[in-house]
Amino acid sequence: MRIFGITLTGMLLFGFPFMVTLLGSLILYLMIYMPGMAEAMIIAMVQQIIAGVSQPALVCVPMFILSASIITSGESAGRLIRMIKVFVGHLPGGLAITTSSGCTLFGAVSGSTQATVAAVGGTMRPMLLEAGYKSPFTLGLIINASDIAFLIPPSIGFIVYGVATNTSIGMLFLAGILPGLMILLLFSIYCYLYSKVKKIPLLPRASWSERGRAVRDGLPVMGFPAIIVGGIYTGILSPTEAAAVAVLYAMILEAVVYRSLTFSRLIDAFLQTGVITGVVFILVGAGQAFSFLIGFLQIPGALLPPLFGSDPSMLRVMTIVVVVYFVACMFVDPIVAIFILSPVFQPYVVGAGVDPILLGTLVTLQAAIGSATPPFGCDIFTAQLIFRRPYLEVIGHALPFLLILMLATVLLISFPNIALFLPNLAMGG
Repeated sequence: MRIFGITLTGMLLFGFPFMVTLLGSLILYLMIYMPGMAEAMIIAMVQQIIAGVSQPALVCVPMFILSASIITSGESAGRLIRMIKVFVGHLPGGLAITTSSGCTLFGAVSGSTQATVAAVGGTMRPMLLEAGYKSPFTLGLIINASDIAFLIPPSIGFIVYGVATNTSIGMLFLAGILPGLMILLLFSIYCYLYSKVKKIPLLPRASWSERGRAVRDGLPVMGFPAIIVGGIYTGILSPTEAAAVAVLYAMILEAVVYRSLTFSRLIDAFLQTGVITGVVFILVGAGQAFSFLIGFLQIPGALLPPLFGSDPSMLRVMTIVVVVYFVACMFVDPIVAIFILSPVFQPYVVGAGVDPILLGTLVTLQAAIGSATPPFGCDIFTAQLIFRRPYLEVIGHALPFLLILMLATVLLISFPNIALFLPNLAMGG
C-alpha cells in the first residue's frame, strides 16, 4: 500500500479535492499492483460506490442540509445568537460563551461543523475581536466549538456511522445530546477563566425588555430541536421524517415568520444543498469503495488481531478505536474515515461487549476533534477560506480546546451513561 499512501499524500499537498485523491489513488494502486484484475476491480468499486450512496437512511442527509441552507440564508442564525447574548453577554467571557452556545444550538439546525463555522463564526468573530479577544483565540474557539455541532442532532456524522454499522440513527441522535452539552459547559468554564486572566472588558447587562424582545425573536428557531429530538424521542417521527418536517419548518420560519426568504435565496439554498450533498455522497461512495478494497486485500485480518490481542477488554477496544479515529481524521475527511473504519472495527467492538451507541458517540466525537486538528483538519481550511487568515494563526490557540475535548473523551469512556442515559430512557431502560 506504499504507492497508495505516496499518491494520496502527494495529491493532497497539490490541493486536489479529497474525493479525487482517494479514488485516484485507488485506481492507480489497482493499475500497478493488480493489472490483470484492474478492470474487474474498477467495475466492482463502481458498484460499491452506487451501493454506498443508495442506503435509504441517507435520504435524510440532503434534507437536513437544505434546512440548514435555508436558515443560513435568512435571519435565524443572527436572532439565535442575539437571544443567547442578552443573557450571558455581560458575564466574564460572555461573548465567547455566546459563541460556544451558538455553535451548540446551530448544530440542532445544521449537523455540520463546517456550516457552523461559517454561520456562527461569521457573525461572532468581529464581535469577539472588537471586545478585545486575540485573533488566534477567536479562530480556535470557533473551529473547536463547531465540534459540538457534530454531536447535537441532526448530526451527519451520526447518520454516516449508523449507515456504516447498521446502528439506530435515532438512538445515536439522542446519545449525542448530553456529551454535547457537557463539552459546552467545559468550553464555557475555559472562556470564563480566559476572560478573567486576560482582563477582557465586560459588556453592559441587557435590560429585561431587551431580553424579552430577543427571546420573542429567537424562540421560533428552537422549534428545530423540538421537531428533531422531540419527534424522534417520542417515536412520532423517524430521522428521515424529522428531516422532511425540518425543511418545511425552515421554509415557514424564514418565509412567513421572519419574511427574509426570497425566491432567489431559496434557489441559492437548493443549489448549495445540491453541491454539498454531492460532495457528501461522493465521499460516502469513495469510503464504501475503499472499505471494499481493503476487505478484498484482507488488510484488517492481518493488522487488527495483533493490535487488539486474543481477548481484548472493553477499555482496550475503546482506547484503540478512539486513537485510530482521532489520528485518521487529522488527515482525511471525517465522513470517509467513519465509513471506512467503522465496519472494520465493528466485530471487535461487539466481541468486547462495547455498546455500539456509546462507540458511535466516541467515534463521532473523535471525527469532530480530528476535523479541527492539524495538519489537515477540514475545519481549519474552512476557517482559512472564510476568515482569510493564515494557517498558523488559525491553529495558534487550538491546544487548550484540544485538551478540553480529550478530557471530554476520557469522561465519556469513564462514565458511559453520559451518552447512554437518554437512549436507555427512550427504550424504557
